[in-house]
Amino acid sequence: MKKTLRWTAVVAAVAVGAVAGGSLYLLAYSLTPRKTMRARNAAAREVMTAEYPFLEPWLDSLETTGALRDTTIVGAEGERLHAIYAFAPKPTDRTAVIVHGYTDNAVRMLMIGYLYNRDLGYNILLPDLYFHGQSEGRAIRMGWKDRLDVLRWMKIANGIFGGHTQMVVHGISMGAATTMMVSGEQQQPYVKCFVEDCGYTSVRDQFAKELKEQFRLPAFPLLPVASWLCDLRYGWNFREASALEQVRKSTLPMLFIHGDADDFVPTEMVYPLYEAKQQGDRELWVVPGAAHALSYRDNREEYTRRVKEFVSRYIE
Repeated sequence: MKKTLRWTAVVAAVAVGAVAGGSLYLLAYSLTPRKTMRARNAAAREVMTAEYPFLEPWLDSLETTGALRDTTIVGAEGERLHAIYAFAPKPTDRTAVIVHGYTDNAVRMLMIGYLYNRDLGYNILLPDLYFHGQSEGRAIRMGWKDRLDVLRWMKIANGIFGGHTQMVVHGISMGAATTMMVSGEQQQPYVKCFVEDCGYTSVRDQFAKELKEQFRLPAFPLLPVASWLCDLRYGWNFREASALEQVRKSTLPMLFIHGDADDFVPTEMVYPLYEAKQQGDRELWVVPGAAHALSYRDNREEYTRRVKEFVSRYIE
């Protein structure tokens, strides 16, 4: 009997250790991929101009005239947060705040900056989210606490561009989830609409999908433990980080975009998000053949047309 109890205790201790170790690994793997981020930061300009050649003359023109500028703020933890911005080619109150995805940075969203600034004539501001790009921080926050920083950037953009702007917030991937999380908060009068492109329903749902596909592991017990450790270390947990619940509270118009060949943030995530949007106007575009975050690249003219038609209903 004593031997059985001893072995049971040993097995239990090993199991607990394995879950704790696996959860810590999951947290580090998902929230602090420093090597990947350093590489993306270093090559951002070259990658973007190679993939979107039309960006090069536009960026050269902005830089030659001093129109592309940097600004910083101090975050809640004392960290330096960075953004780039540019005025519209002609004076206007129309403004877009553009939010990048997981491990990306502001530079890697300049194709959407081009859409708004060059094609639609908007002022633009693109933040580097906490721990991304030139912003400081301890770990990726998957959009949840980022929503509070983006609300501050929206206020700052309004001030930079004259104090009486008409504003759209447009995000892709994690930036789209961040945009939806922002949309559930109380909005200032200058905020008119949102565009989300391939955002996930919640951090918990996205991480469960990645655990299953990458590691062939079930969500339980690793995710609850990793979520608890995340709360302990970083002050937020996976379940509360829900774009779906924030969209339920959102009252302003939102355009939902998702590629029907997206296997990173699965296409089926967009449907509950769209259905959750019961207050304010909504529109859904499922893009044929588009993989994750490539709807603009592969359908530039239609993407631009659809975004223009949508935001023009709410921004004069």
